[in-house]
Amino acid sequence: MKLEGIIAYPITPFKTENQDVDFDALTITLNALLEHDCNAIAPLGSAGESAYLSWLEWQQVAQKSIEVINHRVPVILGISELTTAMAIQKAKKAEELGADVIMVIPISYWKLSDQEIYDYYQHIAAVTKLPIMVYNNPATSGVDMSPELIAKMFQEIENICMVKDSTGDIQRMHKFHELTQGNLPFYNGCNPLALEAFCAGASGWCTVAPNLLGKLPDQLYQAVKSGNLVQAQNLFYQQLPLLRFIVQGGLPKTIKAGLNQLGFEVGDPRKPLHKANPSELNQLKALMKLALMT
Repeated sequence: MKLEGIIAYPITPFKTENQDVDFDALTITLNALLEHDCNAIAPLGSAGESAYLSWLEWQQVAQKSIEVINHRVPVILGISELTTAMAIQKAKKAEELGADVIMVIPISYWKLSDQEIYDYYQHIAAVTKLPIMVYNNPATSGVDMSPELIAKMFQEIENICMVKDSTGDIQRMHKFHELTQGNLPFYNGCNPLALEAFCAGASGWCTVAPNLLGKLPDQLYQAVKSGNLVQAQNLFYQQLPLLRFIVQGGLPKTIKAGLNQLGFEVGDPRKPLHKANPSELNQLKALMKLALMT
């Protein structure tokens, strides 16, 4: 499977009164993302607060998301687990529920060796036929996989077929290209790097931005794809201040605050995460207004 373009990351809405998952709000926000010309949707990533969900909730959110999206675009389910056993359990469930791809990131308490990381992916790959996106985000996982290790896994583990990198290091994308002769599709997970990543040959941009910016991310992708770099630059700089802010402020907090401002009523992040304070909210509102009115 070759994914291209904008891969959108939904949040997991919670009810204000008890912080239970709000499945009605989830349906509404997923349908809104589909209206923003996203090419795939990736529930249960960092923005989806998957680390704060129980096993039952993870299954329920996965199932509901797949039902709502209903084959309109591919579904990429996020798996981020400390233990290989739990990651395997989620991979099996993802396939059973009808996901199209799994995005797998190892989480570390003890520092993992390259061989331990390799084995983690190999064991997961052995139990599913689903394509696997390797996800590298040391800021959240505590694991930083080298381009050499990722290229090795791509070449040796059959269903590993793409990589999302969120380090913000454009040189890594060049490395992926060089190490695999351009055969490894790579996806940018660093929002402020969107323009450079597309120009470096990224197949797609994995982003929460369509939640707040609507079709602007797709317009940037289309401009690059059509070779109109002047328009692409203008679209990128229009979005950049907000992209920086949502990354610095933390995705669940800032995206939920923005969606609430837009009238979606998605609740607050799950504790111990805090909701946006009044100062952050004012900044966010100003940046959203600036991006959407330009």
